[in-house]
Amino acid sequence: VQLQAFGGGLVQAGDSLRLSCVASGRPLDYFSIAWFRQVPGKEREWVSCIDRSKSGAYYADSVKGRFTISRDNAQNTVYLQMNSLIPGDTTIYYCAADNVCNLNDQLYRNWGQGTEVTVSS
Repeated sequence: VQLQAFGGGLVQAGDSLRLSCVASGRPLDYFSIAWFRQVPGKEREWVSCIDRSKSGAYYADSVKGRFTISRDNAQNTVYLQMNSLIPGDTTIYYCAADNVCNLNDQLYRNWGQGTEVTVSS
């Protein structure tokens, strides 16, 4: 499966953005999809994941209550709605696909290119 991430941009603190991860090559409903983020020079941080059955959506404590992950299998797209953005959310966001949700980025075999989010104070 090929993944493409879209939707990053420059916003002010308190604003919202919606990231999209579009899959091609295989139906999205084969996969659980996670979002990670990574500041250059630092370790990749797991942000959220939605499993392929839609029964589970999981969030890092740092984004819980502010971010919402959802999927539209008919559109082969997973969304990450990011509200109440803070400068600490500034980084590059990546989506990744695997059979199940994992916190460990090493377990994901398929990655999209990053989309950059910048939140100004």
